[in-house]
Amino acid sequence: MKVENAVAPQPEQVKDFLAVEGPVMMVNLLRFREKAAYPDGRDPDLPGRDAYLRYATPMRKLVEAEGGRFVFGADVMGLLLGEVGEDWHTVAIVEYPDSKTLLRIASTPEFHEIDHHRLAGLEGQLNITCRERPLGE
Repeated sequence: MKVENAVAPQPEQVKDFLAVEGPVMMVNLLRFREKAAYPDGRDPDLPGRDAYLRYATPMRKLVEAEGGRFVFGADVMGLLLGEVGEDWHTVAIVEYPDSKTLLRIASTPEFHEIDHHRLAGLEGQLNITCRERPLGE
């Protein structure tokens, strides 16, 4: 199994994501830098997690204003089963009314004002597109 963290999707991934209709859940597996890496060199001692929170807090408001919601967030404590090269630090699940909502949010000036915090804080992430369905159905 190949696992590759990234901070931005490839064009083909965006195309596939937009093809998903109806409500969508995004499972975010986040790995933070030890120290934030801002291009202008600011806050060199700021933990990456703290830089990311400068993004996540206003992002939550943007998502909620578009009818989405932050469903779940937790720190990763370890793996009970399986193996990866490096563990992720945080798992977050965000629900959007549809796939186009996330891209609409990402094209707003408000998003562009905060995205540099996400990039400064993240070492990488996986975004897994899901549709809610109770287990056993």
